[in-house]
Amino acid sequence: MALAVRQWDRRGTGGLAFSALGFGTAPLGNLYRAITEAEAEAILEAAWAGGVRYFDTAPLYGLGLAETRLNRFLRGRPRGGYVLSTKVGRLLRACPPAARDGFGKWFEVPARKEHYDYGFDGVMRSLEASLERLGVDRVDILFAHDLDLSNHRSQAGLDGRLAEFMGGGYRALLRLRDEGVIAAFGAGVNEWQPALWLAERGDFDLFLLAGRYTLLEQEALAGFLPLCRRRGIGIVVGGPYNSGILATGARPGAYYNYAPAPAAVLDRVARIEALCRAHGVRLVDAACRFPLAHPAVVAVIPGGQGVAEMAANLAAVQATIPPALWADLKAAGLLHPDAPVE
Repeated sequence: MALAVRQWDRRGTGGLAFSALGFGTAPLGNLYRAITEAEAEAILEAAWAGGVRYFDTAPLYGLGLAETRLNRFLRGRPRGGYVLSTKVGRLLRACPPAARDGFGKWFEVPARKEHYDYGFDGVMRSLEASLERLGVDRVDILFAHDLDLSNHRSQAGLDGRLAEFMGGGYRALLRLRDEGVIAAFGAGVNEWQPALWLAERGDFDLFLLAGRYTLLEQEALAGFLPLCRRRGIGIVVGGPYNSGILATGARPGAYYNYAPAPAAVLDRVARIEALCRAHGVRLVDAACRFPLAHPAVVAVIPGGQGVAEMAANLAAVQATIPPALWADLKAAGLLHPDAPVE
């Protein structure tokens, strides 16, 4: 079965063609463990062979390593044959190896420290550096990265960064889009609330929402996703497995939001999994397919640090889910009653 392609064209300019399954490159940055150049190349080749044509990256991922690994893979491929997004909001600065950021998270990566900068000049400098690392002449989408509480630690801290962005970086993104340097821009965040705040105050094209519209969580249906639908704003769903628990199931040690899952989450996932099993559906398949039923969603980008995981994601995104499963999940109060389903 060919991988589905979703056309997005909010501004009537031809838009972008997203493969329903995208490739999130954080694992290429040696997230939690190092992989070799050959392993990284094999994963990317498997994705391409499976029909993946949307690649999302960021300076943060491996402190530049993910972007440089994409450089080698994309070199020589027709630039019009794929969609490429990267992110702004952090600048990387060289430092002594012992002083680098990300110990315990990024392994065998460049010696760099990350510095938040959501200003006009910071966005321009970030794009210039990303183009150099990626080895391309343009990217299609720029996302303002991590404008959320989980990164800025307090509402006051987040408010300050949002003000910095809207007063500077947002103007830079508008200019880049107006001049045709990029096709679209938005924000890549871990919470839907700041995404809603931004959407209410600016002319955003797309949001990359990580972990907040999944088989486990649908609070974004309260206001954010309907607003996106009305305005033609596209949604890329990152983390559709909520850091792993919707892939592994509610087993001991399962991860949710990058930490061991609490008892309440384990219980809810176990109940979802039981209904999936009753319908002969793998939990991971339901989790991958569910977000794609929302009309605003253009792609899902689950993680994957090996060829086997990529093959599993390709199988999951093409799975057929019986409508009765969605009906039973709603009847059991395990799925939002207004959630669009297949």
